[in-house]
Amino acid sequence: MGTGTGTGDEGQGGASPARTVPLTIQADRPEAALHLVATPIGAARDITLRALDVLNAADVLAAEDTRNLRHLLDIHGIPVRGRRLIAYHDHNADRTRPAILAALREGLSVAYASDAGTPLVADPGYRLARDVAEAGLTVRALPGPSAALAGLSVSGLPSDRFLFVGFPPSAQGARRKWIESWLGIEATVIAFESPRRVKQLLGNLCELEANRSTVICRELTKRFEEVMRGTAEELMQRIPDEGLRGEIVVLFGHPPQKEVGEDDLRHALSDLPADLPVKEAAARIAARFGLPRRDVYALALAIRKENQ
Repeated sequence: MGTGTGTGDEGQGGASPARTVPLTIQADRPEAALHLVATPIGAARDITLRALDVLNAADVLAAEDTRNLRHLLDIHGIPVRGRRLIAYHDHNADRTRPAILAALREGLSVAYASDAGTPLVADPGYRLARDVAEAGLTVRALPGPSAALAGLSVSGLPSDRFLFVGFPPSAQGARRKWIESWLGIEATVIAFESPRRVKQLLGNLCELEANRSTVICRELTKRFEEVMRGTAEELMQRIPDEGLRGEIVVLFGHPPQKEVGEDDLRHALSDLPADLPVKEAAARIAARFGLPRRDVYALALAIRKENQ
């Protein structure tokens, strides 16, 4: 599915897509490789020129849904010209991979396109890329649209460190464990969620941390694009019981800073190797908790004396 599940059929600003003039000059044939083609998550014109070149000239075309790929080709005036189209998805991947590998071994170029966004991100293509690489064949990436990165860009949350965690489990118990797995990580967390379950997801988070900074991006690059910001509890109250509509990216800010007491520092220092120099131990713990190094150093010295 890539990093978005739109069909790439909306024009700039949400208008109906304008069909481009068919490509009368065929691009140079791509090298014999698996070319991972990022496709629009909404606005059809977000595709790159390089992606159009490869889709126009590749020997074999593969996609999670070949109907979506045909639609994208039609929008941009790219003819199929009798080329082989291969459907590659979760239900047929094991059966289809050998055919793609065989085409690559024959020296053919294969363009693999996600339904929307970047291949291999929440998408079955990662197994294909892995097997191609393990077979000693070439994999090339054609960068482009990504719902996860588009959401991060507009969220206003820290972008120096982020973690993509995919789709939450549907079962409530598993979803709670999934939340606990990233709740304490010092990073902006990016997730995809069903529009019908996003309120439920925020409710599960509120059971653990209702004040977590949260951003919901809906219909990115499409006509009704919307960005909602607030705490998990505030956004949960704004979402109707039936959920939202459209494609959803949810982002969670860093965990709030907690008050650090002497007991916390003593415990953290005791976890370090006993032969670690006091100065280095103090520097590590001071950096971890954002505290003045001299204060932690004084405590570390006191602890060492106590233990002598």
